[in-house]
Amino acid sequence: MAAIFDNTIELPNNEVQMQTRSLVGFESKFKRIYNNLKLLLDQDSLTEWSKKHHKTELPIIKQLKEKYPLIILAGDAGTGKTISAVSIADRMTRELKKEGFFLKLSTRVRGEGLHGEMGKLVNDAFSELKSQAGKRRFAFLLIDEADAIATTRGTNQMHQEEKAAVNTLIQKIDEIRELNGRAIIFMSTNRLHFIDEAILRRAAVILEFERPTIEECKELYAQSLEGLNFSTKELDELALMSVANGESDLGYSFSDIRLKVLPEAIANAYPDHPLSFSILKDTIKSIKPSPAIK
Repeated sequence: MAAIFDNTIELPNNEVQMQTRSLVGFESKFKRIYNNLKLLLDQDSLTEWSKKHHKTELPIIKQLKEKYPLIILAGDAGTGKTISAVSIADRMTRELKKEGFFLKLSTRVRGEGLHGEMGKLVNDAFSELKSQAGKRRFAFLLIDEADAIATTRGTNQMHQEEKAAVNTLIQKIDEIRELNGRAIIFMSTNRLHFIDEAILRRAAVILEFERPTIEECKELYAQSLEGLNFSTKELDELALMSVANGESDLGYSFSDIRLKVLPEAIANAYPDHPLSFSILKDTIKSIKPSPAIK
């Protein structure tokens, strides 16, 4: 299984919980997904609720149980899709007081050109997902860069074995419903329009990840620069520069700020100067935002 998965995590996980606390804008994303999926994840309670308040299991309950446990996270690189998936899974286990197991499908296998083995990869991944799902435990599978494996079958350039892999993926998503909410599939993609239409139709939630707003940039700078006592006005200016940087008016992604701007600013200050507002401004002016994926 090591070749199939990049990562496996037992949930709830304290390290994931710590990471979640630093995710700007996480709460609203989690609330939307949780509100949509808690009915799937706690089906026994849903039936009990219906019988308690309506003296019967309403027909809509059965329809809700037939929803596909599929969440698609879409947006530019660096907007937090991958880390949000594991954070959402961790929070779900905490909210519903159950254990969980998180699997991240390896992108290395797909990157080696083994298209003929795609179907087997999908089969093996979902087999492990099923084996990890239990009555007292949820299983989560993340298919990162999903457009590489779930590409629309409408393109003429697609090989027959690739189409077969997409067919297998759709079949396996359908089969996961038999687990009655004990398994959840995440797909993340930079190119939502490349995902096969049949998969898009099955998604319980398609969550768009945008580049940070002014308020989110400000929160990220305040969080990362805590202890430097920058004024509200200075943080506002850094945030404004970060959401409309350059002639294209394309702002930074979350990872642009975390992995490019702030490390570069520290490099510009170290070892002879403190990290200052002017150094941060000059650094922002010198670094272009990562390009949007088209």
